Amino acid sequence: MSTPWLPLTQPEQLTDLARASYEQPVLIFKHSTTCSISAAAKSKIERQWADSGLDLPIYYLDLLRFRPLSAQIAEQFGVRHESPQLLLIQGGECTYDASHMGIRLSDVQSVVK
Repeated sequence: MSTPWLPLTQPEQLTDLARASYEQPVLIFKHSTTCSISAAAKSKIERQWADSGLDLPIYYLDLLRFRPLSAQIAEQFGVRHESPQLLLIQGGECTYDASHMGIRLSDVQSVVK
């Protein structure tokens, strides 16, 4: 099974996903399309997804095309902007945040409530 990426392109989606995170955790992956480290992190997520057992919505944010959204995420969830970055949103709050080669789906599994 490939990673079920959902494009994150609109500010309203942040409101919706924060609301949805009370019912089910939500992941956001912030990706810089020109960065090789970001590309490596993205392919690592894609390789690990099937075995991770995670059945969560995972949003994909193209940082270069949607910079203001990245700033909004940092502000709304109180996390420092990084790229690449994986955030886990639960109950309207960011409960896991990793960047660069520290991104591991196994870590996400241990934090998911």
